[in-house]
Amino acid sequence: MLKSSAGNGRCSMTEQEINRAVQYVTASTSYARETVAEVIRTGLSELSSLAMQTSCRFERQALLEYVCQWTIKRTGQPEPVVREILSCAGRWLDELYETIVAEHPEWLGTQDT
Repeated sequence: MLKSSAGNGRCSMTEQEINRAVQYVTASTSYARETVAEVIRTGLSELSSLAMQTSCRFERQALLEYVCQWTIKRTGQPEPVVREILSCAGRWLDELYETIVAEHPEWLGTQDT
C-alpha cells in the first residue's frame, strides 16, 4: 500500500492529479472530456471506497473488472467506452505509481491486517 506523507496510511489523488488523468485519457482516446471525466471520477471513487472498506488483496485484472462493471452501472455509459477509458486511466495510474515509488520508496509499506 502506498502511504501518504500525512502519515494517515492513505494515498488519495488530488484534483490536479485527477485532471491530469482526464487530460491523458482524453488525448489518448476519441471520447469527449466530459465523458472521460465522468467515467474516471466514478471509477476512482469506487476504487477509493473499496480500498477503505476492505483489507483484501485483489489481482489487478479482477479489480479492473469490478470497477468497470460498477462504473457502467453508475454512469450508464456503454461497456466498450468504460473499458477503454478505465484501461487507459489504469496505464496512467501504473505510471504514476512507479514514479511515486521511485521518488519516495519509504511510502511503500505493508498493510496491517
